[in-house]
Amino acid sequence: MDLNHFTQPVDQSALWVDGSHDLGSQAIDRSDRTGFLVSQPQPCDPLTRFSHLTQHLHQTAHHENFLANGIVLIQQEFEVERVTIFQVISGSLCSIATTLGAPTQPLPDPLLNPAQLSFYQQGNVTAIAESTASSDSVGQWELAGAMQAALTVPILSQGSLWGLLQLQCHQPRSWRAVDIHLVRQLASQLAVAIHQSESYQQLHRVNHELERKFRARTAQLQLAFDFEATLKRITDRVRDSLDEDQILQSVVRELTLAIGVSGCNAALYDLDQGTSTVCYEYTASVFPSQGRVADMGAFPELYQQLLQGQAFQFCSIIPSPVRGHVAMLACPILDDKRALGDLWLINHKFYAFSEQDIRLVEQVANQCAIALRQARLYKAAQTQVAELERLNCLKDDFLSTVSHELRTPIASIRMATQMIELTLDRAGWLDGHSPIVRYLEILQSECNREISLVNDLLDLSRLDGEKEPLNLTVICLQDWLLKLIQPFLERTKKQQQRWQLEVSSDITTLVSDLPKLDRVMTELLHNACKYTPPREKISLTVTKRAHTIRLSVSNSGVEIPLKERSRIFERFYRIPHADPWKHGGTGLGLALVKKLVEQLQGEVEVGSTYQETIFTVQLPLIPTVESPPSS
Repeated sequence: MDLNHFTQPVDQSALWVDGSHDLGSQAIDRSDRTGFLVSQPQPCDPLTRFSHLTQHLHQTAHHENFLANGIVLIQQEFEVERVTIFQVISGSLCSIATTLGAPTQPLPDPLLNPAQLSFYQQGNVTAIAESTASSDSVGQWELAGAMQAALTVPILSQGSLWGLLQLQCHQPRSWRAVDIHLVRQLASQLAVAIHQSESYQQLHRVNHELERKFRARTAQLQLAFDFEATLKRITDRVRDSLDEDQILQSVVRELTLAIGVSGCNAALYDLDQGTSTVCYEYTASVFPSQGRVADMGAFPELYQQLLQGQAFQFCSIIPSPVRGHVAMLACPILDDKRALGDLWLINHKFYAFSEQDIRLVEQVANQCAIALRQARLYKAAQTQVAELERLNCLKDDFLSTVSHELRTPIASIRMATQMIELTLDRAGWLDGHSPIVRYLEILQSECNREISLVNDLLDLSRLDGEKEPLNLTVICLQDWLLKLIQPFLERTKKQQQRWQLEVSSDITTLVSDLPKLDRVMTELLHNACKYTPPREKISLTVTKRAHTIRLSVSNSGVEIPLKERSRIFERFYRIPHADPWKHGGTGLGLALVKKLVEQLQGEVEVGSTYQETIFTVQLPLIPTVESPPSS
């Protein structure tokens, strides 16, 4: 089309209107038109019908076929044979909607040159009233298909040329200014409706894409949730057991059911022998492989990868004589040191294990390795505990036997010492200056020490055995305490130690086993006298708290290191460098105290700070009397 034609004057058969055309006050006259498609008589004026038409365009903009419906309404309103909407795409006009009256064979979409695009971009309109024989290529594409008249209006969307709205007639037609103005206004409203439609379509695509991503993300989250739930269920089953056989049984069963394969087996390695033994299998196959022993050296292509910690899946080229063609996934069971075994999953030959399947099997294999290591450590620990218990029984038997065997000769030595002392005394050899007196004192003292040691050993052996019933009695605290501390008063005076006794006024009696309680408090007071430096204080305090009585023995000037406090109740344990008077000892006294207090249904604890040590025995005011066992 020649752009010069747009600026040349034309006759009555063609009218070219630019964007600044003024309608003025031209009247509307349709009485001379014949041969057009006539719409139903409109009861309203043109402006009202125009308002209804634009309203319909905006209301139907969200429908996919709103353009087709719109151009039909435009065709009826303007009584033309064909209405076409073109969209400008890369300089070409692409017909996207047209009404009836189009040629049987579709015409090629025209290609506009830059001058034509610029013309319409500026909002100009072309109006051809009649096709003349002398017309050149100016209006060929407007009048294609034996059309005689055409009106072409640009569709401008947001300042850019979106496309063209074209009205065509079979008969010549003089386009009035009011028609051109209405079509221009319709093109503007059509541009708005198209923009709305495109926005709606874009929003619909965005919503569709978001919905697709949401569904995909939901499916992904559900898959991850199922993965975690399956892994947790299998892990819980594996971790709950310390039995190696039960662990492997649970793993192969849960993996088979979770992934839905034909079978699964677990094998353990003997790396020294180079063999792999299938220990457990879960399958519906009539050809189970449990118990099969494989020579790892015969299949280096498989076991080299497994020993290196690599999981892999494959389908053997040569079918198995038992299973035929199957798909298999092999995963090693690895701990931090070496490969313990492997897991094999078998399914039909068309199955491919997904990344999710492989991840699950690898995670389960890791948990299985931890559980197997724990089970083996537990088994080793149980073996060690059993061995220690056996050794402890041998030790107790040895001490009990030795104690009984030592008690008789020591008692005989003590009796012989007393007889020697009596004989020498009658002979007059035991005067105050004779060294024999000192020798006899040493002999008697050592005999007493040995007898005390033997008695402690026998008491501990007895307490470790069956629990002895309590011989409960009501104890008057004042009388008992005065009698208890009497042997220690002279000893503390001799060692230049101070003594203090405090008893709460709300305590007068106590129900307990008197011999056992005597032994406990005597041992604690004996230790206090033994380890308290000169000019320091020893205290015995009795208080009441709720339904318990607390007997505390404290001594100042000495502190037990924190690392030693947890061990002082162990047998034969003595705190190094804590015997200023060199009294010695066996280390059985506090162990015996702990056993006796437990039999008295109480507790003993030690506290030591700021150069003070306190042993506290807490006992019930009225112990529970256990009923004798029924016969």
